[in-house]
Amino acid sequence: MDAKITLSFDETIIKKAKRYAENNNISLSRLTEFLLSKVTNNNYQSLEDLPISDWVHMVAEGDVEYQTKTKKNKDLKAEYFKSKK
Repeated sequence: MDAKITLSFDETIIKKAKRYAENNNISLSRLTEFLLSKVTNNNYQSLEDLPISDWVHMVAEGDVEYQTKTKKNKDLKAEYFKSKK
């Protein structure tokens, strides 16, 4: 059963991902689902353990930078709403 979620990404990344998905005859939702299933079905201890495929490099810009959650949810929520003003 499918469920809906809301995600926020950099607009440039969204455009590239949509183009990539379209060129590969897959929806952006299914592409995202595929990537998340690859991450969650394997026993990776951290993001650094995750192998990055060549095609990910094709749609990514610059070096990979992993960001971990260091702020409290309350602070993240305030930061999110401030960015939307």
